[in-house]
Amino acid sequence: MKDFVEQEIIYAVKKLLSSKVNELLGAFEYQIPLIEFTDYQGGSVVSPVITFSMCEQTEKERIVKQETYSLTITFKFPENKESELYCYAYSGAVSRVIYDNPTLCGEVDRAVISGKKYASPKKPHCGEGWELAITLRLTLEAL
Repeated sequence: MKDFVEQEIIYAVKKLLSSKVNELLGAFEYQIPLIEFTDYQGGSVVSPVITFSMCEQTEKERIVKQETYSLTITFKFPENKESELYCYAYSGAVSRVIYDNPTLCGEVDRAVISGKKYASPKKPHCGEGWELAITLRLTLEAL
């Protein structure tokens, strides 16, 4: 029995992040924490939050009966001297993986990055950290 489409898409994204993105991060000359989706909370890994929602369809998408979704991957980093570097490293690695695999292992017809947001702490050394939010726009054939 096949799970819900949403679950399959989220699983495919998690698989790409924990495999292909980690491969790219491991090839960098800097020590970048790897991505894991476990309960471990140490500083040597990052656990991004993935949010999924429907998004507005264009007229063309309605005519050809395509469903559209928005998926946001949010990374949070404690404030330190490497936090900004981490934001750019994860952004580049995720962009490369989505560019190389725009179907998310066959789960969608097309995935494109529709936005990236880099957020620095509002005040230095106040306990807030850096944040990177990457938004994907996904289209797939309606069932």
